[in-house]
Amino acid sequence: MLTVNAYAATSATGPLVPTTIERRDVGPHDVLIEIKYAGICHSDIHTVRGDWGPQSYPLVPGHEIAGIVTEVGSSVTRHAVGDRVGVGCMVNSCGECTNCCKGEEQYCLKGNTGTYGAVDRDGTTTQGGYSTHVVVTEDFVVTIPEGIELDVAAPLLCAGITTYSPLHHWGAGPGKKVAVVGLGGLGHMAVKIAHAMGADVTVLSQSLKKQEDGLRLGADHYYATNEPETFEQLAGTFDLIVNTVSATIDISAYLQLLALDGALVNVGAPAEPLPVNVFSLILGRRSFAGSAIGGIGETQEMLNFCAEHGLGAEIEVIPAEKINDAYERVLAADVRYRFVIDAATLR
Repeated sequence: MLTVNAYAATSATGPLVPTTIERRDVGPHDVLIEIKYAGICHSDIHTVRGDWGPQSYPLVPGHEIAGIVTEVGSSVTRHAVGDRVGVGCMVNSCGECTNCCKGEEQYCLKGNTGTYGAVDRDGTTTQGGYSTHVVVTEDFVVTIPEGIELDVAAPLLCAGITTYSPLHHWGAGPGKKVAVVGLGGLGHMAVKIAHAMGADVTVLSQSLKKQEDGLRLGADHYYATNEPETFEQLAGTFDLIVNTVSATIDISAYLQLLALDGALVNVGAPAEPLPVNVFSLILGRRSFAGSAIGGIGETQEMLNFCAEHGLGAEIEVIPAEKINDAYERVLAADVRYRFVIDAATLR
């Protein structure tokens, strides 16, 4: 076992604190990664605070991991010592079900193994990226292409793939009108990626305070949803709406913004149910869907796409001692647009 430094939540209400955790020995198909950067995702906060259900503590969050391979198992073929790599929201799956065989491991019928807070293959609880090292089976480690710095690449392992996957699946591209609800950690990547795909991109945000940023990131249009005329003006406009916010919104009102056969895809995960007026779907042959992260193959495709188009997250790098402050700032929407922990400060 390898003892490494980390930051962990010890309860749903207390602050994260420095600690040490044990990583398993490197097995034949494992990769040991020295973590350089780890993004802070809103999901980390929801999870450690029990918003999505009770957790086992202590719990080390973090599923936006970028680092360098320092050791590989005897049977590893995909990665070598010195490689620049990343780990996202899952570290294993059954590998045998219909979805896994299609390369959609995120929808494993037996449930994928989350990077933290899940039951690992040895029966222990997985611990995430707010740490100095992690051991992951090679099939769940992706290559970070040259041309993307590791710090701006880390959030791509969640925020990037969470938005790329629905944009790719629902065909965002030239001739398509795409709206992004919310300009935060997920939303800013959705804007960048949709723009790079060639779509006409609109940001729908509560106010216009981030309008300058939205247009700089690639949006063609920017509207405030706290202005009632916005919903009247944009009715029947969009082929695809990607909702990135993790708060309760009036889904039925947003469905009215879809064109015929349009789809509203939820990637944000609020703790409360989202009621839908079914007539908002029927009257326009509209769809309301959900999307998680992508599979490992699609995650690699996303990273290659971002490298090709020069895309990375907008970040603020922080030392580990600022993690709790960062959590409060995320909850206050006081970040543009992703906090990234410098893992060197954990050592």
